Amino acid sequence: MTPSALDTSALDRAVAPLRRGAATWSTTPLPERIALLERLLPRVVAGSADMVAAGANAKGYGPDSPWAAEDWMGGPWALVQNTTALLHVLRRIAAGREPLAPGAVRARDGRALVDVFPTTGWDRLLLNGFSAQVWTRPGTTTEQVRERAAGEYRGRPGRPGVALVLGAGNVAAITALDILHKLYVEGEVVVAKMNPVNAYLRPHFEQVFAEFVARDWVRFVDGGAAEGGHLTRHDGVDSIHVTGSDRTHDSIVWGTGDEAAGRRREDRPLVDKPFSSELGGVSPCIVTPGPWSDADFRFQAEHIVSSKTNNSGHNCIASQILVVPRDWDGTERLLNEIRRVLRGLPPRTDYYPGAGERLAAVRAAHPTAETYGDGCRLLVPDIADHDDVLITGEVFGSALGVVRLAGTTTAEFLHRAVDFANDVLPGTLGATLIVHPRTARSERAALKTAVDGLRYGTLGVNCWSAVGFLLGYTPWGAYPGNTRHAIGSGVGFVHNAFMLEDVEKTVLRAPFAPAPRSLATREPALSPRPPYFVTNRTALTTAKRLTRFTAGPSPLGLPALFASALRG
Repeated sequence: MTPSALDTSALDRAVAPLRRGAATWSTTPLPERIALLERLLPRVVAGSADMVAAGANAKGYGPDSPWAAEDWMGGPWALVQNTTALLHVLRRIAAGREPLAPGAVRARDGRALVDVFPTTGWDRLLLNGFSAQVWTRPGTTTEQVRERAAGEYRGRPGRPGVALVLGAGNVAAITALDILHKLYVEGEVVVAKMNPVNAYLRPHFEQVFAEFVARDWVRFVDGGAAEGGHLTRHDGVDSIHVTGSDRTHDSIVWGTGDEAAGRRREDRPLVDKPFSSELGGVSPCIVTPGPWSDADFRFQAEHIVSSKTNNSGHNCIASQILVVPRDWDGTERLLNEIRRVLRGLPPRTDYYPGAGERLAAVRAAHPTAETYGDGCRLLVPDIADHDDVLITGEVFGSALGVVRLAGTTTAEFLHRAVDFANDVLPGTLGATLIVHPRTARSERAALKTAVDGLRYGTLGVNCWSAVGFLLGYTPWGAYPGNTRHAIGSGVGFVHNAFMLEDVEKTVLRAPFAPAPRSLATREPALSPRPPYFVTNRTALTTAKRLTRFTAGPSPLGLPALFASALRG
């Protein structure tokens, strides 16, 4: 559809009231902003089952399918968790306290480290053993971190105006969380264009944000690339946030066709507004050799497969390349356990547009690729060519490639793995590093060098980096340094409940083994198998109960929640 043929009247009508609403939102006092979130939570819970049912139906299974646990975790629970994170920080500010607790910020190696999770007693109980630390850019002091946190509410307001959120089509909560971030962290009202893939979520989001819609602070619209292009260039839109691919960003900023290269070369963007983005990439999972038990191999195989096959692999943070030691006798044992897990999972639909073609390209490049689940899951167990299709671009489907790197010592292997991840794989959104606690203690210096050196916006140590998307307290975005000429995995961070500035990356940590085996590895954590594992037998029940509990914590809800979680 050409721009002249596009009927833009509905889009223009959506933007017009937001221009007026921007002024009223910017003057809405903090107590009322808090009350709005408090009233939003029960609307999420009340509509959660319907929201999940809509997603499950669109993906080809029923709301009672075990797969629907993913829709609870990536939909209602993620929205509730992020909302409660914002509430925690805003209530501290309203009570006259600093956003960050005393002792949460400390200096190390010329930068500040900020402990952002666990934050509450419920966090410590429900995700025992999980932690998150935000690293600021080198040269940032602890005093600067404290002074700049939550500037929207401490004398340095954001930029009142209208933000365009171009919604993602895969995970339900993404669009809603981007709206919350624009409203509460950057101080802008929002026009959100639904992605055609999950436009069925629009009525559910309109119910969740009903008060914001009624007061001209949020509007939802539908449409494809033409509608999105009109809104990006709309005079009434002040900033843009997009979740998608680098191709989406480039088509907005530089256009398409023969003229796009000239615009990029001459730095003549079609759109020159403040622009933030989360654009995915090829995410690695690095496995450090160590003294693993049989149970360790089984558990970490489930962990790796979950990080690949969650949502049929239609995640920007899905593990696409497994980096393993060539000379470790555990490598083949781990791959055999991965094969066992893949064989045991039932088939499911690759619902995202183009998935079939992308997986077919992997099969064409690797005719001997191992197939599981009627061909909907692929394993390529030995990739040697850096020009391989699994290395050069994001597949956005359930294909896992394995790269084996040499290293006679753990330090040598980790050095090569970090260089490979940083310098060969495209994208800097997230990476996962798996290391046995005994190895972490005996190879402390090598592990520190690896964690320091990995240039990713979120690094999960024994934790799929996607958990950083869910927690709310953790900034979510690519490692800094991308530009509109070379956008990579995007620019800027969203979520970020403490509203931290000068963010470089987040480091997540989790127990290597679930309870009670964690005691044997000298990690006294109580966390069982996480509910986002595709092998968790009670994930659906746990996710439902966790959503309701997070929205309204009470000791009375703990027995039922724990009873389900511990059976997973």
